[in-house]
Amino acid sequence: MTVTVTQTLDGFLNNQLIIGQPKLGFRAGHDSVLLAASVPISEHGHALELGSGAGVASLCLAARVQNCHVTGIEIDPDLVTLASENAVRNAMSSRVKFLAGDAIEKTFKRHLFDEVFLNPPFNPSEGQRSPYSGRRLAMVDEGNVLGRWTDRATELVCPGGGITVVMRADRLAQWREGVSGALSVLELLSREGERPKRIIARLTPSKPSSYRLAKPFVLQNPYGKPTDEAEAVLRHSGPLYLE
Repeated sequence: MTVTVTQTLDGFLNNQLIIGQPKLGFRAGHDSVLLAASVPISEHGHALELGSGAGVASLCLAARVQNCHVTGIEIDPDLVTLASENAVRNAMSSRVKFLAGDAIEKTFKRHLFDEVFLNPPFNPSEGQRSPYSGRRLAMVDEGNVLGRWTDRATELVCPGGGITVVMRADRLAQWREGVSGALSVLELLSREGERPKRIIARLTPSKPSSYRLAKPFVLQNPYGKPTDEAEAVLRHSGPLYLE
């Protein structure tokens, strides 16, 4: 099947990946790349992405960890087709698969995956609404999608495995109330000294409850250029460590 949505071809990881994305609607950017860099999957491990969209985060993870396997679940069938084409385009279709379905309702065996990661809808529903239904679905949290996806991830991750989430910084306090386990948080700063707009959280549900705030990750230097640390992750497939 060939995807019918109008798309652009975009380079990620210094053009190591060429990925088709919808021209209109939700388009992945730094959040997806940073999320993928934060998933500590081992070689030959199997990770699951909830809400995989066009496959950017899943493919970035697979590019960084050469022998891992990634499954993405996405509710929009056009995006599933697009993501599958992206896996073929980047010679990863043997290791990266995309399935159509609802992240909450899709049937998997419990505790099947070594890692689960997600970039869920986290914007409040009362904010400005995009005219594109796909973008609204990907970005607006209707009915506590963030919490429900986290609960689902907890069911699917194996003992000792972790759940990695990128979210708005102002959602962290509310989200923490509904989770238990060992939690590490990384603040993403546009520049040194600024307040974070995004954070990445890693939860290990099977470990005793604890909280660790990692050293902030700064994306730009005072002159507006990427920091060396940002370049290492965004261009050269480097990892981000939360623990």
